[in-house]
Amino acid sequence: MDPSAPKTFREFWPFYVGEHLDARNRWLHFIGTAAALACILAALVSGQAWWLAGAVVGGYALAWIGHFIIERNRPATFRHPLYSLMGDWKMFALILTGRMDREVDRIRAELARKP
Repeated sequence: MDPSAPKTFREFWPFYVGEHLDARNRWLHFIGTAAALACILAALVSGQAWWLAGAVVGGYALAWIGHFIIERNRPATFRHPLYSLMGDWKMFALILTGRMDREVDRIRAELARKP
């Protein structure tokens, strides 16, 4: 394991936010997560498990477009899948409650203070 790898989600969060500085990327993540939720709900209501594949595709396709085209970085999912998924849900909640832009500003200031 990489010694610089985050050992907790709390350590990972500033890195995650730093990979999502462009609001367009964050909104693509939000839409993808909402699509994933809709697919999970459709699977539960219809009893058809194939909707779960739609949840995975919907959840990741837009997010990866945001990373590769907008941010021009590599999705954290490839290196930290569990923390990345947790970050997606936290970011979704912060966008939903109107607090994500403040969180980005806070993390930017925190990252700027580091040597």
